[in-house]
Amino acid sequence: MNKKNMDVSNTIKLNRLVLGTAQLGMEYGINNKSGKPDLIKALEIIRRAFEAGILTFDTAGVYGEAEAILGQAVITFNLKDRIKVISKLPANIGREDRRNIGKEVEAEVHRALKRINLEILDGYLLHNPLDLRNPEIMDALEQCRKKGMVKHLGVSIYEEKEALDATESKAMDYIQIPYNIFDQRLNKTNFFDIAGGNDVKIFARSPFLQGLLLMEAGELPGRLSAAKIYLKELDIIINKYGYSRLEAALLFSYTDKNVDHVVFGIDNSEQLNDIIRIAGERSENFSACKEELTDRFADVEKDIIMPNRWKK
Repeated sequence: MNKKNMDVSNTIKLNRLVLGTAQLGMEYGINNKSGKPDLIKALEIIRRAFEAGILTFDTAGVYGEAEAILGQAVITFNLKDRIKVISKLPANIGREDRRNIGKEVEAEVHRALKRINLEILDGYLLHNPLDLRNPEIMDALEQCRKKGMVKHLGVSIYEEKEALDATESKAMDYIQIPYNIFDQRLNKTNFFDIAGGNDVKIFARSPFLQGLLLMEAGELPGRLSAAKIYLKELDIIINKYGYSRLEAALLFSYTDKNVDHVVFGIDNSEQLNDIIRIAGERSENFSACKEELTDRFADVEKDIIMPNRWKK
């Protein structure tokens, strides 16, 4: 690996894709069979993504070594000022000492910048949507923006109400939502219309539902046995149109007119190459398949679509 500037002028334009780094920093995902890649492999994944035209990376301090690995890539491949990085405020900020929340928020942003070897973050998200209602946290984040540490503020949400609440905050530039074939909850609300009207950028994460959408029925743990029938019906639909699970899962979000960016995670370079191929070559004629998937899986129960319920 060298530090020569990498030319992206002739690469596939994939700037709607955002590489999530949770799987690079820790073992993550129900379908992760290979574990966390070592440093060399992780750096190779970041390099390959950048060369392909994926210029935005999603990370967080709670994703194990993810920020530090991304920071190593910034130095190794001379990526400063050439990529956009979105990180997140820890969900437990200020829980033990409310007297210094503002200072702690700014300190967290400083720590993220230092780990990633950047001078400014493209985005900084609340990991806890309830922090939207905390004026001390919001004021501190606004100060970070004014100081040039952060360009855009946002929030990562989990529930429909949280998404709608976020659209009411004038401070929010980015809202990250769970959105995939099985999780279409926000389609039943006016969230997308409000967000679009307020010029809020929508980042759809979990296109593979942490790997559930790619699993065989026999691989499902007992607590997710109810998903078997949905996966069977999913296969029937996508086989009719000639798509694989991976293709259909990615394209469902990637081709959605309401989604500005799709945040995806991968375990290895081979998976990344597949994502690049699918986005570049398979997105033209997906509308009929998407329409049928949208109709069939509009009401999948929360015990299946919400990973925080899988262990209960």
